[in-house]
Amino acid sequence: MTDHILVERQGAIQIIRMNRPDKKNALTRAMYAKMSAALAEGDADPAVRVHVFLGVPGAFSSGNDLADFMVVATGGDGGTEVWDFLIALARVEKPIVSGVDGIAVGIGTTLNLHCDLTFATPRTVFRTPFVDLGLVPEAGSSLLAPRILGQQGAFALLGLGEGFSAERAKAVGLIYEVVEEGALEASVLAAAGQIAAKPPQALKIARDLMRGSRDDLVARIGEESEHFRERLKSDEARAALTAFMTRKKA
Repeated sequence: MTDHILVERQGAIQIIRMNRPDKKNALTRAMYAKMSAALAEGDADPAVRVHVFLGVPGAFSSGNDLADFMVVATGGDGGTEVWDFLIALARVEKPIVSGVDGIAVGIGTTLNLHCDLTFATPRTVFRTPFVDLGLVPEAGSSLLAPRILGQQGAFALLGLGEGFSAERAKAVGLIYEVVEEGALEASVLAAAGQIAAKPPQALKIARDLMRGSRDDLVARIGEESEHFRERLKSDEARAALTAFMTRKKA
């Protein structure tokens, strides 16, 4: 449903809010499509200076909607909306600030690797259970995480699937700051406002210099997506996903 992604403007700030609280912001293909469109529209609008991603209290995102996964795993189409969003995220031209509270699983973690500033609350836990589900990392995380966390930190996050507390995430450079739940949105919007007030062309050049070419990132997202699609149709992933969904129902 389109109301599962709310897009609003506050001055030069575009806010993209994941709003599916009953499913802890599990992302459907329609939600991915709307976020892609919002990033494209915001980048194209000179009045927008910065993008902000927010969730709902207690849940930034619990990851991909597993019902969508099961469609692919049982022989359905591949769902290009997901990959289109990941490419849009990698190529976005304007700064991104995120505010994370509570659950941050899968894309709920890897999205923040693309952000220029991420604020999180003390109750937040970042987790990527890709391998446990018979899958592989996505969103370019296999490239970005080693750069940010170092090889062993990246393996702990993406291979072991360890949960990273907000404090640990800050210590290893995954996020910028830890703030209390009641101050999260205000802190995010204050930082976004500071960014929006900067000279935009100078900031763009500085950001581009820090990030470098996006081509290697886009290529890695493509490589990950090929493996991900193959793994979704594997016996190993189908068994892991079925077992996980059975446990959830129980």
